[in-house]
Parts: sequence; structure tokens; C-alpha cells
Amino acid sequence: MVLPYKHEPFTDFTNEENKQAYLEGLKLVDSYLGQDYDLVIGGERVTTEDKIVSVNPANKEEVIGRVSKADRDLAEKAMQVADETFKTWRKVKPEVRADILFRAAAIIRRRKHEFSALLTKEAGKPWNEADADTAEAIDFLEYYARQMLKLKDGMPLESRVGEYNRYNYIPLGVGVIISPWNFPFAIMAGTAVAAIVTGNTVLLKPASTTPVVAAKFVEVMEEAGLPAGVLNFVPGSGAEVGDYLVDHPRTRFISFTGSRDVGLRIYERASKVNPGQIWLKRVIAEMGGKDTIVVDSEGDLELAAQSIVKSAFGFSGQKCSACSRAVIVEDVYDQVLNRAVELTKELTVGDPTENHYMGPVIDQAAFDKVMKYVAIGKEEGRILAGGEGDNSKGFFVQPTIVADVDPEARLMKEEIFGPVVAFAKAKDYNHALEIANNTEYGLTGAVITNNRDKIEQAREDFHVGNLYFNRGCTGAIVGYQPFGGFNMSGTDSKAGGPDYLLLHLQAKTTSETL
Repeated sequence: MVLPYKHEPFTDFTNEENKQAYLEGLKLVDSYLGQDYDLVIGGERVTTEDKIVSVNPANKEEVIGRVSKADRDLAEKAMQVADETFKTWRKVKPEVRADILFRAAAIIRRRKHEFSALLTKEAGKPWNEADADTAEAIDFLEYYARQMLKLKDGMPLESRVGEYNRYNYIPLGVGVIISPWNFPFAIMAGTAVAAIVTGNTVLLKPASTTPVVAAKFVEVMEEAGLPAGVLNFVPGSGAEVGDYLVDHPRTRFISFTGSRDVGLRIYERASKVNPGQIWLKRVIAEMGGKDTIVVDSEGDLELAAQSIVKSAFGFSGQKCSACSRAVIVEDVYDQVLNRAVELTKELTVGDPTENHYMGPVIDQAAFDKVMKYVAIGKEEGRILAGGEGDNSKGFFVQPTIVADVDPEARLMKEEIFGPVVAFAKAKDYNHALEIANNTEYGLTGAVITNNRDKIEQAREDFHVGNLYFNRGCTGAIVGYQPFGGFNMSGTDSKAGGPDYLLLHLQAKTTSETL
């Protein structure tokens, strides 16, 4: 019997034993820094001359690992292997596929602090953020395995006298998984195993800034008993390998998490029917946000300030769910703003191995982009905290609050993906909701109010896929707050939700006359 799903608990690092265990994890990761990692195609290791070099964003001189880089020929080979393997994998019992996920979750749980420490090194995640990323990876494995067990027998249908009707789900085929760097374990693992447990085969192309954790995950899946050819590891450039696989006539679906612009490009390319293609490709896309916390005059103002700061600056604001806009009713604007500035000035920024509140942004391009928006902030509002960056050793940006920003300003419209939050004043609650909805995105949002009518109003009118009341707008938990957004935030494919696996399946009706 499978135990009921319960999410993986977060580690309490005030506990000395847990702290020491994490430091041991860091030591273990240090022992294998700089190693080479191969492509994996049909269970075979493939080494290429051309490498993706993964570096520590907190220390540019430190190489995390060198990962072989796929080209088009190797991508084609991987596609052929995945296509062939699908013929057998689709017929493996769902229970057997689920068991592999359960085993992989157990392996990761035993190595939890090692994986988190690797995220600290490769993605620049502070301890608690890295721990949450690893916990979420475990959650996806546990949750999707259980969901497959619920779906394996299909759905009940009516049958008339003299006939027997069945409604079953069958897998789609070969899926291309393009995963992001900001949750390089959780989202990478979650999107891959959702495709795998439903009976599809996979080509995994992880983000080029965080490929080592993906290589380690592939090893875990092999150890858990996943047959060769089901999960093929093909890191490479988006322009060379990504486009080739998205366009490929044997690609049945693409699961993408990343920026709006890349997502739109994939969506457009996937819609074209290429020679030899006999299906319409399915696209599962999560593409970012411009997320707002609305503070009402009838809300808990200390909770509001804490929620804004935590949601804006956790993992240096590099979450698609991060609070990048605080819209506050004018009666309490100054009070919330001043408290948020106080809290922000208490935050520490530094090497995440030393467990600072904030680490670096991911790379030079991110640093340059964030600093460009800081400069825009100086013109569009008043910088009351932060505003500085230092990329001499790593890519560090101070948590930045920009006050008195016009709702139509660039800082209120464009996704920054860094530790910058814009504060805007609303005339009243209705105006605040109007500003919150004034974006092409629709991912997350939060409302701080103790007025029940206003909560219900937002439930109906605040147009986002994940809306939170009296808490921050980040931190969705698998199985508790299924995650995905509206409009330009993607296809609202609710990851960690009860219907997510269905996106990787197709329904088949069979009717037998008796």
C-alpha cells in the first residue's frame, strides 16, 4: 500500500545537527568540483570536445563541472533512441513506472543535503532556498507517482446492455524537456518525471548555467532502475539543439519553463507541421510573471511589509513568482514602505555557502540586466534601499526598493528577474486591483487584508493563476498549491496539481459489442 502524499518537510537550520549535516554536504560537493559529465543517450555515455562550463555565480573562478555539449547529430541520435524506446516503455505497467519514481525520491532524500549544497554552489541558492528546491524535487516524484496510480485505470463510462465501454489514458510519445536555471532541480526533475511516469520517453535539455545538478539527477534515475533510453540527457545550445528538437517531426510534446520570449518562440515553432509529422504537437509552457502584492488599509501592515520583502528578495528575486510590484492603498502607503525599507536594510548579501539571506544573481547577463533596471528605477522613482551591485568576484546585487513608481512605468511592466521591487500608491482597494491586473502576465499575486468582502472580490477579479491571501506570493507547494499562470505567464499547466499528468497523456475510448 502506498502511503498518502505528504510534502517533504523543510530543514530547520537553527538545529545544530542539521547545520553540520549541510556543511558536510558542502564538503562532499567540494570534493567533486570541476569534474566532467557526459551526455547520456540510450544509457550510453557520450563525451564531446565542446563543453558547457558551469561556474559558481558567487565565485566566477570556481568551476562546478564541465558538461559535454550535444550537437544536432547527437540530438538526432537521441531522438531515434527515444522514439524506439517508447515502443516498449509505453507498455510498462504504470505501477512499475511509479515505483521507479518512489525509489528515486528515496535516493534523493538520503542525499538531500548533498543535492542542496550542489544548488548552493551551482545556482547560488542560500541554504533554505536550496533545501526547498530539493524538497520540491522529492515532492514532484512522490506526488506524480501517486497521481499515475490514480489515473492508470482510466475513467468510468456508461455501458448499455450488450456493450462494454472503456476510457483509458495512453502516453503521447517523445517529449522534449527544456528546464530552467532558477529551480534547476525541482522543475527539471518535476517536468521530466511527469513525462516519464505517464509512459513517454524524454530528451532532457537543462539550462546551460545549471547542467551539473541535472547530470546528477540522471544518475539517480538510472540507480532507481529506469531503463536505458527513457531519459536521454542532451544539454546544448537553444539555437542549435533546442530549435532542432522543437521542430523535429518525431517530437510529440515540448515541456518548457523559462522566459516569455523563448516560450513564445517555442510555441510558434511547435505549431508548424514539419514534413513527416502526423500530429499536432502539445506545448506545456510556464513563462514568467510580473507579480503584485496588494496591501489594503484593513490589512496587517507588519505582515504586509514582511511578505513583500520575503517574496521580493528570496533567492535574489529570481523566481517567476517573485513580488516585483507592491501596490499599497495610499492611507497606509508610507507605513508599509518605511517598514519594508527597514527590513530590507537588515538583509545580508554574500556567498550563499555562508548562509547569507541573499546570494548572487545567476550570471553576468543577469547582473547587467538587473543593474540596467536599477538605473531605470533611479529615473522612475526614489531608491530607498539597495541600488548597488558588485560583480568583481561574483554577481551580487543589493536588494533594491524603488518607491513612488507610476503604475505605467517600465519598472511596473517589465519582468526584471532580480532583487528589485517597485512600490506604487493606489487611491483605494479597487484602484489597487486595477493596477495589479494591468500587466500582460498573470502568474501569482497576494492580497493583505482582513476584510472578507475584499478577499472575495480579489478571488473573483485578481486575474492570476496562483492567488494568496495574507501571505507572500512565492512558495507554492506540490499538491497543496498547484502552480501555473494565465496570459503571458504560459499555458496554466498546473505543476504539482491533479490534472498535470493529463497534459502528457491522450484519452482513448474503446467500445466492445458483447
